[in-house]
Amino acid sequence: MSAKIKFKAFNAKEFFTLKNLLSWLVVTVGVVVMSAGFALFTNPYKIIPGGVYGLGRVLHDIFPQIPTGTFGFMFDIPLMIIGLLVFGGSFGAKTIYAALISPLIMNGLTSLVGEGPYAVADYAAEGKVYAGSEWITNHFNFAEDPLMASIFGGILIGAGVGIIIRGGATSGGTDIVSMIISKFCKMKFSTAMVMVESTIVVIGMLQFRDWQLPLYSLISIYVSSKAVDLVLDGATYEKLLFVISEKNDEIKQYILHELGRGGTYIKSSGMYTDKDRDMLFLVVSRKEIAAVKSKLREIDEQSFVVVVDAHETYGDGFKKFEIDENTNA
Repeated sequence: MSAKIKFKAFNAKEFFTLKNLLSWLVVTVGVVVMSAGFALFTNPYKIIPGGVYGLGRVLHDIFPQIPTGTFGFMFDIPLMIIGLLVFGGSFGAKTIYAALISPLIMNGLTSLVGEGPYAVADYAAEGKVYAGSEWITNHFNFAEDPLMASIFGGILIGAGVGIIIRGGATSGGTDIVSMIISKFCKMKFSTAMVMVESTIVVIGMLQFRDWQLPLYSLISIYVSSKAVDLVLDGATYEKLLFVISEKNDEIKQYILHELGRGGTYIKSSGMYTDKDRDMLFLVVSRKEIAAVKSKLREIDEQSFVVVVDAHETYGDGFKKFEIDENTNA
């Protein structure tokens, strides 16, 4: 870790390009989507989907006079400093921007929605004045169905985080912790995120003393991590096929002329027979895999086939190589 921080000089010409301005808009949209997930679906029902705002929701229960978003901002400040020390000036102005506007948007949405999953009539019966919107309270009340609240909340939170990352930033908070773990432990960002968020769920369980809440919280975290992957990697993962067959020529003709793909022969040797043979390696799209397997079975029922998910495939016929904009955020 280096404490030396070098910030990139502001360049007005680069900043005011359509592409760069759109990336800032993308980050803003991501923050709004993420905040809506918290304000509408998780915070009102004490579902803790991790993050500084999940931890903020726990502390808000202890100190109700301080809004959840404000607690999140209080955690964001030291975490942003750590992020700057680890990632340097390239950590990004957009990440700082996302961390600054997140508590404002979340507190605003919370004021609109209200603090709890109660109908306006419940407040009237107790002689209280409800501070939130009656329409939202009546139409987004999941007090009787916290499972749906956890699923919808996880989708919005994960989609929001994914959109923010797509824009070249993070939402700050525990995303920074997850980025650090991902960087130094060589694991997927979504996996690191689940580890960090699960720890916060345990803290919430101890505070709320409700043994059902961790289940809903973990569901929300799982759904959120999948939504992040969906936004970042897309829904159609390619498939890797490793094929060993005695009829490579027929399979080759099918791949080249019917499927319109290419492939690679890998020299291999049977462990039992010590016989040298060519193992075929190819990549196909998800929608092609069923047809390919059917054709392989038709050509050679004795063939040996291994199918593996390929989360990212670059090159001819697949995705183009992209510049990592996170380093220029």
